[in-house]
Amino acid sequence: MGVRDSLWVVLAVSWLCLQPQVLHSQQDLVCNSSDSKALQDLMSNFGSPIDGWGLNASANCCDWVGVVCNSSSALGRSGGGSSSSGRGVELVLASKKLTGSLPDSLGKLDQLRLLNLSHNLLERTLPESLLHLPNLQVLDLSYNEFAGPVPESVNLPSLRVFNISENSFNGSLPVWICANSTSSQVLNLAVNYFSGVIPPGLRNCGSLQNLSLATNSLTGGISEDIFSLGQLVQLNLQENSFLGPLGSGIGNLAELIWLDISTNGFSGPVPDVFQNMKQLQYFIAQTNGFSGSIPSSLSNSPSLTFLNLRNNSLTGTIVLNCSALSSLVSLDLGSNIFSGPFPEDLPNCQKLQNVNLSRNKFTAPIPQSFQNFSSLVYLSISNSNLSNLSSALGILQHCNNLTVLVLTFNYFDEGLPGNASLSFPKLKVLIIANGRLKGSMPQWVRGCTHLQLLDLSWNRLGGMIPSWIGDLRSLFYLDLSNNSFVGAIPKEITRLSGLIQRNLSMGEPYPDLQLFMRKNGSVMGLQYNRVISFPPTLDLGRNNLNGSIWPEFGNLKNVHILDLRNNLLSGSIPDSLSGMTSLETLDLSYNNLSGSIPSSLVRLTFVSKFSVAHNDLSGQIPDGGQFPTFPDSSFEGTKLWWDYQAPPSPEGLSSSPLPSEPKSSWTCPSCHDR
Repeated sequence: MGVRDSLWVVLAVSWLCLQPQVLHSQQDLVCNSSDSKALQDLMSNFGSPIDGWGLNASANCCDWVGVVCNSSSALGRSGGGSSSSGRGVELVLASKKLTGSLPDSLGKLDQLRLLNLSHNLLERTLPESLLHLPNLQVLDLSYNEFAGPVPESVNLPSLRVFNISENSFNGSLPVWICANSTSSQVLNLAVNYFSGVIPPGLRNCGSLQNLSLATNSLTGGISEDIFSLGQLVQLNLQENSFLGPLGSGIGNLAELIWLDISTNGFSGPVPDVFQNMKQLQYFIAQTNGFSGSIPSSLSNSPSLTFLNLRNNSLTGTIVLNCSALSSLVSLDLGSNIFSGPFPEDLPNCQKLQNVNLSRNKFTAPIPQSFQNFSSLVYLSISNSNLSNLSSALGILQHCNNLTVLVLTFNYFDEGLPGNASLSFPKLKVLIIANGRLKGSMPQWVRGCTHLQLLDLSWNRLGGMIPSWIGDLRSLFYLDLSNNSFVGAIPKEITRLSGLIQRNLSMGEPYPDLQLFMRKNGSVMGLQYNRVISFPPTLDLGRNNLNGSIWPEFGNLKNVHILDLRNNLLSGSIPDSLSGMTSLETLDLSYNNLSGSIPSSLVRLTFVSKFSVAHNDLSGQIPDGGQFPTFPDSSFEGTKLWWDYQAPPSPEGLSSSPLPSEPKSSWTCPSCHDR
């Protein structure tokens, strides 16, 4: 469950507990005239009509869509009103594509308990009157375009849930909400532009269970007021600019289940105070500047389910007490400075499924104890100074539930074992790239019949690509680029079901894979955190493949990226490639292709990157579809011309061999180094 999902669970439960008893049927109630006027003003402020409101709707606003009324008598209102007089207690207009702003007259709805205008396009500042509704218990304005500071004059004595996340509010954090809203349980100010240090005042919200200040521009340290909120269950402070030590006061939050402080500037050691936090299940502290070792109270926490300390500066050996970590399911210690032996005790964490130890500097190979790691599902140990790939695969094959295996940037210059007796029957993702590995396509991969993503790029593998690759029916991402494969492309590749019609069954959710597609020297490039997010890809570029491009490639309707550049392919470009209707990238450059560009390729309407440069192609470049958007460099080194150009003269045509794109000039396009 994600941060926002768990927030909404709390919100929903809170509101269900607060629902007023409706003593009259909605149909029996007649809308109060003051409420009717306020709702009509609200409607006039919207940029478009609301279905079920307005001229074609009932004159009784209690019958309008999204409006719930209760009788004045049930609400304890007197003053001569009949028992059928209805007051608006709920207004729910979420996800209606509403535009415009909120009028000051909204404050006339003084019996309102719930106001939900989330997931719309409302803008401008909030009217002050909205924050003076004496009976309002739930206010949800999230996912809109409201801006400016939150008014400082606030009096919401009945407030339980306040959610203004995913807007453009700015200024100081509006802690003054707590001054007269001491019973608030949910305060969500995330994904705005609040800045500066956290002002004093949050301690007045002593009943808070859920506090989210994530994704703002807050600075300084964590306010001591937050450490006094002893009923907090969920605290989200990620993606701000907090600095300095975390502070031992975090240990005061004994009821905390979820703590996310990731992507900040916290530094120093992680405080050793987790023995007091006996309910803590999720601790997410990635991308900070923490140093030192993992504190003992954290490595002995029996409640901890999810631990993420990735991308810090933690050092020493990894010491975890798996006998105590009886609930741990996911462990991410990647991108630190851990050294010493590979942690042998991990298989004793009986529930541990997901492990990321990438980008550390281990001094010993994967231990034999991993043969007994029966719970392991996901393992990433890329860029970890490891050696002896043959031993590693021999051990890991005994992990009967292993589904994702990432071994990139290790085992440099070793041979890729081809032993057919190796068995990984449940493997769906296999990445062993960037190791300068020698050998050929390993025979044991043929037995990975559930494989969906295979990346063996940037090695020194040779021989022919075997025809049995077509037996991997679920494969939708195949990257064998930057190797030395020879021979023809096996026609069986064009029959891969995963490249024709994608049908994933990854059993998500998985932990963040943190795999990067690094393009053109970019440090980060595109990041895909889920296997399901990877674009269906066939990358055989920068090998020594020959023969023609099979017309059957046109059957691969699901492929987004087809890269065959820098090979020895010959013949014409098949007209049938127009059937690859999902293509976004098509690169056939640096081959020996001849003929012209088929005019049918104008039907590839999603292609944004295209190159046939440095081939023996001639003729006019098609002038329809996406072709006018492609740069001239897509056609350089050929005899192609645009319709507004004169054909090249025979004297200008060279019969010299086509240049070869030097492999050393290319930055690794698929560096799985996280």
